[in-house]
Amino acid sequence: MRVFHLKINGDSVDVAAPEHYSLLEILRYELGLTGSKQGCDKGDCGACTVQVDGAPMLACLALPSMVEGKSITTIEGLAVQHCMDGGEGASVLQNAFDEAGALQCGFCQPGMIMSAQALLEHNDSPNRDDIKQALSGNLCRCTGYTQIYTAVEAAAKNRGDHGSA
Repeated sequence: MRVFHLKINGDSVDVAAPEHYSLLEILRYELGLTGSKQGCDKGDCGACTVQVDGAPMLACLALPSMVEGKSITTIEGLAVQHCMDGGEGASVLQNAFDEAGALQCGFCQPGMIMSAQALLEHNDSPNRDDIKQALSGNLCRCTGYTQIYTAVEAAAKNRGDHGSA
């Protein structure tokens, strides 16, 4: 066992876990943050995507020692941050996914949203190709992607009216 010192969703936490655990295992099994999904465990599906210092990262491939001292944001942290920025409820991006019907089973949605969030934080007005590239590491077996792309476009358009994405 090792104690990892992590900053997750704005909170500093110390977590004792086996040294071989991935960041995903720490999030899900030690901290109860189950929004990041455990899909392939080999970096193919993107269901475990989180942000580390604002960049998307596959939590199943990251060791917690790699992210000590960095800011980790999970899907659970988006609405919290949105409210801290003056918004109410879910973030603009989360609402856009809901309004566009950008999910069916929902398994891929947290990873998709985290990748899209990273895009919107670095590109205020992405075009469809930018969105496709940003989400290229996230797989969805249900929707066919059209509603997902539409949701990201809508969030980009509406974020100025409602604060952060």
